[in-house]
Amino acid sequence: MAKVAFLGLGVMGYPMARHLGQKGHEVTVYNRTFAKAEKWVSENGGRAARTPAEAAEGQEIVFACVGNDDDLRSVTTGKDGAFAAMGKGRTFVDHTTASAAVARELEANAKERGFGFIDAPVSGGQAGAENGVLTVMCGGDGATYAAVEPVIMSYARSCRLLGPSGSGQLAKMMNQICIAGLVQGLAEAVHFGKHSGLDIEAVLDVISKGAAGSWQMENRGKTMNEGKYEFGFAVDWMRKDLAICLEEARRNGATLPVTALVDQFYGEVQRMGGNRWDTSSLLARLQQNAKKA
Repeated sequence: MAKVAFLGLGVMGYPMARHLGQKGHEVTVYNRTFAKAEKWVSENGGRAARTPAEAAEGQEIVFACVGNDDDLRSVTTGKDGAFAAMGKGRTFVDHTTASAAVARELEANAKERGFGFIDAPVSGGQAGAENGVLTVMCGGDGATYAAVEPVIMSYARSCRLLGPSGSGQLAKMMNQICIAGLVQGLAEAVHFGKHSGLDIEAVLDVISKGAAGSWQMENRGKTMNEGKYEFGFAVDWMRKDLAICLEEARRNGATLPVTALVDQFYGEVQRMGGNRWDTSSLLARLQQNAKKA
């Protein structure tokens, strides 16, 4: 069993850290709001730290799951950041969905300091984190990855090294590009079915067994049809992720017309007040526009 720290106790990090403790690892947690770290300890044991550096001191592996590139830099190389406290031969595993550029930047910084860095964004949402069945996409050195994979599997059902530093983040971008198109297609299908007078749940039950089936259909089709958008990844976070995808595409020359269009649609959802609705709320936009027509 390993001595580990977990930085960031949001909707993903809170249960991920819990799974580490349940698997027998010795867990120290840090959160920007210290009261939340104290609450986690009251429920799960372990120790709460007041700074990332304090959390990282003496740990074999330090995990992080924070908001964006700037948040990640803050907990790693910022004031009282974890990197300054990490010992040689240790490993930092970053589960934040961030840019490939910041992953490479931090990997180089970690290498200079004598410890490893793995970029390891996740997919599966809050439910995946709660149930310990996340998919983890990793980038970094092979030997470093091999040493931490068994610990990552505390909250994952699939974990794979996909290439050098930054590869995990690039794979997560592919994941979000796929989701953007799938959710828009599902929203249009449900919208079409409603206008056709069909029993939406019955149709979704049938077509989910065929070529149109997807995780989104299975998990969001019913709630989308009911106009309930409180069950998953928030629109604000999806727009953050799609901005990363589009910026990387501008850098590498890829063309992402559907992704760019769906990003604009999510912007409309935000203007409707749906910042914290889940990504299936694209249907709400279609319904509102239909009323205006």
